[in-house]
Formats: sequence, structure tokens, C-alpha cells
Amino acid sequence: MADSVPESTRQTLDRLYDDPEDRLTSLFELTPDDTEIEATQAVFKALSNEHRIRILEALRDGELCACEIQVVLDAPQSTVASHLRELKDAGLVNTRRQGKWTYYRIGDTAVLQLLDIATALAEETA
Repeated sequence: MADSVPESTRQTLDRLYDDPEDRLTSLFELTPDDTEIEATQAVFKALSNEHRIRILEALRDGELCACEIQVVLDAPQSTVASHLRELKDAGLVNTRRQGKWTYYRIGDTAVLQLLDIATALAEETA
């Protein structure tokens, strides 16, 4: 990786640091793992849709079956199923089967905290 650093960057690091190679090594250590990035990206991708945020907000009060989520979204079953699959794949919701019904609930309360933080950030910029 050190070979991929542009010469102009190396020159700047030479001026800024007594041991620029040591600084380069420490900077490369800051590079996140691809798996970690992909997992984070999947979460934010799942949160990047209005319907999926509405589903999560509806699940804040407890679990709902897919037909109840259809009412919340005022959307057809196929649309709801697609959004629920995306949320489940990202690990944001869990499911429970009871007979022929599937119930959905928040997978980890951290997602609710993330939504609260996003709301607070939006209010600060408004």
C-alpha cells in the first residue's frame, strides 16, 4: 500500500513529520476493514428509504405483522415484503412466525437510537 501513496503526499508528510514512514504506517492502520464497511453500508442503505424508516418507526411501539405494516405504509403486500426483506437482511428487524403469520420487531434498539440521532441532527440544521 505504501507504494500507492503519491509523491506529493510523501513530500508533504516529509515536511510535517520527523518519521514520515511511521506516520504512513499509522495512517494505513486507520483504513477500515472492507467487511466492516460493507456491513455499515448495508445498514445505511436500508435506512435510506422513506418506507423503511416508516416501518422502523412503527415498530418502535412493538411488533407488527406484515398486514399491519401494509396499513401503516398504505402500500401493497409486494412493496411491504421488499422493504421488510431489506431491513431483515441488514439486521435491523427480526421475525417471528406464528401459524401462517410473520411478525416483525426491531432487531436491536441501537437502530432506534440511530434514528433519534438522525432526527436530532436534522433539527439542528433546520
